[in-house]
Amino acid sequence: MAYRKTPAEMRRLEAARERLVACATVVVAEVGWSQASVTAVADSAGIAAGSVYQHFPSKAALAVEVFRRAAGREVDVLGEVLHGPGDPVERLSQGVQVFARRALENRGLAYALLAAPAEPAVGAERLDFRRRYRALFAEVVHEGMAAGLLPAQNGEITAAALTGAIGEVLVDPLGTPDENATGELLAELTATALRCAGAALAPAPALAD
Repeated sequence: MAYRKTPAEMRRLEAARERLVACATVVVAEVGWSQASVTAVADSAGIAAGSVYQHFPSKAALAVEVFRRAAGREVDVLGEVLHGPGDPVERLSQGVQVFARRALENRGLAYALLAAPAEPAVGAERLDFRRRYRALFAEVVHEGMAAGLLPAQNGEITAAALTGAIGEVLVDPLGTPDENATGELLAELTATALRCAGAALAPAPALAD
């Protein structure tokens, strides 16, 4: 009869796996994908490097799991905002701000998710998650058109432009942080996103004489 793990053993293995993913996420945020070796992750988790392979068959498999978990959280948060209260333009504005602010509050991990050099398996995950971001933005753009708040347009193309522009705008600030410029960056990025979608912007305040 084949040996079957007991429920207690299964729970112990699952807890060890979760800790390994958490430690790997911290390491990736600190040093990037290329430097997040199995040895570095194992040292962070306080285990032998060989023990990593009890949970993941390769470094690539562990990296993919880290990416899926971290990027999945960001997609979920963005989805909650874009599906939340307010009209479509308000939700679009808030979604861009929340996404960018979360990235700027965790710069190392955000850079790893958006732009840091990575092995092909992680690159494939990046493409898949970009499609998920685009789908969320496309949905709110279509809602804006239906409500008469956005002009007629190809919502999918606008969503792709938004996804690409937001990531591109954030790349340099994530790598060269300037805390004093965060507010201005968020305002400019939000205004750019709304212009991209064709939303009417509030007039700028008049300059004092």
